[in-house]
Amino acid sequence: MQLKIMPKKKHLSAGGVPLILFLCQMISALDVPLDLVQPPTITQQSPKDYIIDPRENIVIQCEAKGKPPPSFSWTRNGTHFDIDKDPLVTMKPGSGTLVINIMSEGKAETYEGVYQCTARNERGAAVSNNIVVRPSRSPLWTKERLEPIILRNGQSLVLPCRPPIGLPPAIIFWMDNSFQRLPQSERVSQGLNGDLYFSNVLPEDTREDYICYARFNHTQTIQQKQPISLKVISVDELNDTIAANLSDTEFYGAKSSKERPPTFLTPEGNESHKEELRGNVLSLECIAEGLPTPIIYWIKEDGTLPANRTFYRNFKKTLQITHVSEADSGNYQCIAKNALGAVHHTISVTVKAAPYWIVAPQNLVLSPGENGTLICRANGNPKPRISWLTNGVPIEIALDDPSRKIDGDTIIFSNVQESSSAVYQCNASNKYGYLLANAFVNVLAEPPRILTSANTLYQVIANRPALLDCAFFGSPMPTIEWFKGTKGSALHEDTYVLHDNGTLEIPVAQKDSTGTYTCVARNKLGMAKNEVHLEIKDPTRIIKQPEYAVVQRGSKVSFECRVKHDHTLIPTILWLKDNGELPNDERFSTDKDHLVVSDVKDDDGGTYTCTANTTLDSASASAVLRVVDVPNPPFDLELTNQLDKSVQLTWTPGDDNNSPITKFIIEYEDAMHDAGLWRHQAEVSGTQTTAQLKLSPYVNYSFRVMAENGIGRSMPSEASEQYLTKAAEPDQNPMAVEGLGTEPDNLVITWKPLNGFQSNGPGLQYKVSWRQKDGDDEWTSVVVANVSKYIVSGTPTFVPYLIKVQALNDVGFAPEPAAVMGHSGEDLPMVAPGNVRVSVVNSTLAEVHWDPVPPKSVRGHLQGYRIYYWKTQSSSKRNRRHIEKKILTFQGTKTHGMLPGLQPYSHYALNVRVVNGKGEGPASTDRGFHTPEGVPSAPSSLKIVNPTLDSLTLEWDPPSHPNGILTEYILKYQPINSTHELGPLVDLKIPANKTRWTLKNLNFSTRYKFYFYAQTSVGSGSQITEEAITTVDEAMASRQVDIATQGWFIGLMCAVALLILILLIVCFIRRNKGGKYPVKEKEDAHADPEIQPMKEDDGTFGEYSDAEDHKPLKKGSRTPSDRTVKKEDSDDSLVDYGEGVNGQFNEDGSFIGQYSGKKEKEPAEGNESSEAPSPVNAMNSFV
Repeated sequence: MQLKIMPKKKHLSAGGVPLILFLCQMISALDVPLDLVQPPTITQQSPKDYIIDPRENIVIQCEAKGKPPPSFSWTRNGTHFDIDKDPLVTMKPGSGTLVINIMSEGKAETYEGVYQCTARNERGAAVSNNIVVRPSRSPLWTKERLEPIILRNGQSLVLPCRPPIGLPPAIIFWMDNSFQRLPQSERVSQGLNGDLYFSNVLPEDTREDYICYARFNHTQTIQQKQPISLKVISVDELNDTIAANLSDTEFYGAKSSKERPPTFLTPEGNESHKEELRGNVLSLECIAEGLPTPIIYWIKEDGTLPANRTFYRNFKKTLQITHVSEADSGNYQCIAKNALGAVHHTISVTVKAAPYWIVAPQNLVLSPGENGTLICRANGNPKPRISWLTNGVPIEIALDDPSRKIDGDTIIFSNVQESSSAVYQCNASNKYGYLLANAFVNVLAEPPRILTSANTLYQVIANRPALLDCAFFGSPMPTIEWFKGTKGSALHEDTYVLHDNGTLEIPVAQKDSTGTYTCVARNKLGMAKNEVHLEIKDPTRIIKQPEYAVVQRGSKVSFECRVKHDHTLIPTILWLKDNGELPNDERFSTDKDHLVVSDVKDDDGGTYTCTANTTLDSASASAVLRVVDVPNPPFDLELTNQLDKSVQLTWTPGDDNNSPITKFIIEYEDAMHDAGLWRHQAEVSGTQTTAQLKLSPYVNYSFRVMAENGIGRSMPSEASEQYLTKAAEPDQNPMAVEGLGTEPDNLVITWKPLNGFQSNGPGLQYKVSWRQKDGDDEWTSVVVANVSKYIVSGTPTFVPYLIKVQALNDVGFAPEPAAVMGHSGEDLPMVAPGNVRVSVVNSTLAEVHWDPVPPKSVRGHLQGYRIYYWKTQSSSKRNRRHIEKKILTFQGTKTHGMLPGLQPYSHYALNVRVVNGKGEGPASTDRGFHTPEGVPSAPSSLKIVNPTLDSLTLEWDPPSHPNGILTEYILKYQPINSTHELGPLVDLKIPANKTRWTLKNLNFSTRYKFYFYAQTSVGSGSQITEEAITTVDEAMASRQVDIATQGWFIGLMCAVALLILILLIVCFIRRNKGGKYPVKEKEDAHADPEIQPMKEDDGTFGEYSDAEDHKPLKKGSRTPSDRTVKKEDSDDSLVDYGEGVNGQFNEDGSFIGQYSGKKEKEPAEGNESSEAPSPVNAMNSFV
C-alpha cells in the first residue's frame, strides 16, 4: 500500500497505463506519517560504482528519514571512517552526505575505497550499499614510432588503435588531421576494440593521416594516437619500390592482390566464446577480408533471433541483442560470403546473471501482539546466497528476539511488542554482484487517520474510470468503507472496486456518478472519515477532422479541426507536424479551427496532427499532406549504340515530386537544317530510362527529354551531345505532284519539295518525267535543281499526261515514284448549248432546260453551264429601259435550272453558255418569256395633310413595284380615344388612278390610325400605316382659355398632369424591363386580316452573279422584318437561291429553301388598343 497526501483538486488520467501504474504505486509500499515514531529509511545514496572527476570535490550522498531524526556514520574499506580527524571531509547538516574538499588540496586517489553509510535512531539502523569510489582516468598514448604502410591494391589491412586503459573506458573513433571522420563502408569499418579493418584496400585509401582518437566523456578530454601513413600502389609500382628500397622481409602483409574467398580478421579460428550478463546488450562481431568485399550474415543455431530486440550495426558486421536473458544463450553463427566462396564462425554465448529481485522485503507496521513476515527472494546465475542483518549487524550475532524466527529467505514475526521494532537488511549476492535492501518492523498502536485532504474535488471524463483517494494510516490496520451522499448505504464491490489502499474505483463513471462520497476508516482504537466530491465532464471530441490533402508546390492548403468539449473546460488547440512543433515560419498560420500553410514547399509534406487538450483529457486527429509538382527535368543524357539509322538514348529521371512519372517525351533538334527548332521524336513510359531512337540520314541530331506526371510536364533537360548521321539516298519522293496547264499549249508540273531533313544528303535535285497518257510515246525526263515547278511547252490542248517526280541527291535516287495524271492547258469551249426551253412556274420563278454540248467541244474540264438573263420590258410599261443582266451558274452536267427572284408582270430574255477552266463558250440563241401578275409592293409613301376640325387629307405615291395592273387602293382607319383604345374600323375603296383623298365628317380633336395598300387582280399588296389628329373646335378652345384663367382649374390641371406623369413614368420603366401592355397586345391581335403569306415554291436554282463582275449577291430578305414593304426594297433579290456563297441546293439543282413574303396584319374591328403611346400623344388625347 501507498498512502500519501493528495492535492486539493485531482484530474485523473484518461489512459489505461497511467491508471495501472497509479494503483501499483499505491499498494507497493507503506509510508508512516513522519510525525509518528519510526526507524530510519535510506532515501538517497550514491551509485555502487561511483566514478568521480578528480578535478572536482568528492560528494558521497547518503540521505535518510526517521523519527526521531537519524544520526549518520560511515565506514571506509570495512573500518570506521572518522571524519572529524580529516579536515578535508565534512558532513552536511541534517544529512549523512560527505563532502571531500580536494580542490584546495589533496588528491582524489587518496580517497579511493569502499564506503558505507549507516543511519541510526532509537528504533533501529539502516545501511547504504557499498559505494566504490574511484577517480576517472584519461591517460595519454605511449610514444611510439609508426612506420608507413605500403600495400598492393586489393590486400587486407588492420590499423591498430590500442587505446590506453582509462576509467571509464574511452569511446574510440577515427579521424583525419582536419577532425573529419573517416568514411566507413562494408569494405572499411571500425571494430568493437577500436581497430580499423580493411577487407581490401584501394588506391583511394592512400593517405598520411589515419588517426585514432579516444574520448573520455567523464573528464571531457580527447586523446589521439600518432598518425598512420598508408600508401596503396599497383603491383608494378610495388616491384619497383621493393627493388629500390626494401627487402622482402620489410614488406608489410605480403598477400596476393588477386580475387580471393573470405577469411575472418576477427574473431580468429572457427569458434569462440562470449559471456554476457542478464539485462545487458549482447554484442557479437565478425569482420572478414576478401576480394570482392564479403557480405556478413547472422543466424542462431537451433533457434531464431528475437525480432524486437535484434539490431545490426557496422554494416551487419555487429549483431546486437538488447535486454539479453538466459533464453538468449546458445550458438550464433556469422557467415562471410563473396563470389568466390564463404566462411563460417560459431560464437557460443552464455548468459549469466547478477542477483535480481523476485520479492524484495517491504516495511512492516504492526500493532502490539500482531504477527507478520519479511520476505527476501532473489534469483541469479549462479543462484545468489541470501543473508540477513538487523540494524546493520549479521542476524546470527545480533541480540536475540523471541518474536522473530528465520526460515531461509523469510523472517516470521509473532506476538510482537514495541521492543521488536528494528531495521532488517537482506543481502543477495553471487560472483557477479549483490543486492542490499532495508526493511523495518515498526510496532505502533495508532487510531485511524485519513491522510487525503478534506473536500478534495475530482473531475473525471464520462465513461472513464474514476479513482477517489482515501489515504489512511492506523495500527492495527483500519478497515475502510465508502458511502455516497449524506444518507447513502455502504458501497459494495458488485458496482465499485475497493482497493486495499483505500481507493474507491468507479470503473465507468457516468453523469449520475456525480456527487459527494464519504470514506470511513475504523480500527479498535477509533474511527475517522473524510468527504470528497466527484464531477463528471463531457469528453473532448474532434467533430471535424483534418483531411488528406494533395497540393501542388507553391499553392495554399488549409486543414480544419473543429472541437466539441465540455462547456466548463477550455481546450487548447495544438498543431504538430510529424509529432513535432510546427516550423517557425510565417507561412504557417493558425486560428481557432484552421491551420493554413501558404506557398507550400516540398519540406512541408508530412503528417499534421491537431490535438485538443483540456485539463482532463485530450483528443487528436491527423491528416497527411502530400506536396506534388511537375517532375524535375531528367539529366545525364547519354548516347550509346550509335548506328547509321538508330541510337540509344539513356537518362536519369529527376525527382518526381511525389507524383509518379507517367511518361517521358523525347525531342530532337537538327542543328544542320533547323537550328533552334525542337521537334517531337518519341514517347516512352515513365518506368523507362532508355529509348532506342530511329534516325534519318544526314541530320546533326541533339536530343532532350521531358518528364510528365499527373500534375504536368517538366522543363526540358539539358541537350545531349550532337550526333551527325551519314548521308544516304532519299527514302521518299515529293508529295502533292500535279500537272495543270496555264496556257492551251503548255503543261505546268508542280510538287511539294522535300525539306532539308528529308533530303538525306547533300545535292538534292528532282528528276521530272512525263508522257501522254493515251499515246505510245517514251518518257521525257529532265533533272532540275531543288525547285517546286517545271513547265513543259508545245503541248496539244487539254491532253491527259502521266507525270513522275523523283528525288535524288549526291548519294543516289529515291525509290521509283508512282505516276500521277495531269492535263495540258485548256482553251475556251467551241459550241453553245442548244434547244433552250423556258417554263414559267409563277410570277417570280421560271425553269430553264437545254441540251448538253459534245464533250470534245468543251476543250477543258467541264465546270457547268451559265445562264444570263435580264428584264427586257415591263408588261405594264411600253417604254423600253435597260436592266442589268444577271447570271446563274449550274455546276457539272446539269441540263436544267430554276431562275428565282423574277419581277412579276415583266418580259425577260436569256441565253445559256458552257463553262470550263479557261472560261465561257459562245452563247445560245436568246429566248424570251414573260411573268404573270403578282401582288404589288406597298405604296411608296403616305402623308396626311390639311387637318381640319372634321376632315383629314391623305396623299400617297403608287407602289414602286406594282407587279401588274393596279385595280384599286384599300384604306382602313379607326379612331383612338384618350385611353388609347381603338374604335370601330372603317373600310374604303379608292380608284387606282387616285393619289389624294380627303376624309370628311371626322370627330374633332381625335387621333386616327390609317392602314393603306394597293391591289391587283392577283391580290392585296403590303400595307403602309400612319396616324393623324383632327384640329380643336375654336369656340371650345376659347371657353377653355376662359376656364384656364381660373386659379382652381389651374391647380386641378396641375395635379392631374402630375398624376398622369407619374403613371407614365412607371409604365415606361416597366416597359423597358420587358413588360407587355394591353394596348400593344390588342394592336398585335388586330393586324390586317386580309394579308396572306405567299405560297412556297420549289425549284432548281443556280448560282447568281452580276453580268459584269460575276460576284454573288448578298443574302437579303424579300420583305422587311417589320412586315411592310419599303420603297427601297428590290424585287430582284435572290435570297437563298442558287449555288453561290449562301445558297442551298440538292444535288440535282433543286432549291431546298423557302421563298415567301409576309405583310403587316390589319387590326380587327372594335375598341382595340394600338401601340403604347408616347407621353406627348397622351397629352394630345387628353386635351
